[in-house]
Amino acid sequence: QVRLVESGGGLVQPGGSLRLSCAASGSFFSIGVMGWYRQAPGKQRELVASCSNGGSTNYADSAKGRFTISRDNAKNTVYLQMNSLKPEDTAVYYCNAAVTWGISKSGDYWGQGTQVTVSS
Repeated sequence: QVRLVESGGGLVQPGGSLRLSCAASGSFFSIGVMGWYRQAPGKQRELVASCSNGGSTNYADSAKGRFTISRDNAKNTVYLQMNSLKPEDTAVYYCNAAVTWGISKSGDYWGQGTQVTVSS
């Protein structure tokens, strides 16, 4: 049993920065990969960045060089630092975590989403 809560979204001008946070709480054994996804109106949800339990990271091409994902395992929290934001980054951003909560009991959990709007 786990709850993921995102924060940090908002309205920002092109070229600006935001930092998203996602904290996991509840009852569970362990958390594997954590990641950030986004979904714009009329578009499929897409992976932005992910981070393994050991710290290995992966980025979408659109995020490379601008976004940084990081993780604090002690706090069960994942972050997404977004710099040089562009209008095409506008979307609802969702946190995802692979969670194990029992013997042969595991699956993906999703946060409620936080809106990021990049506009002048």
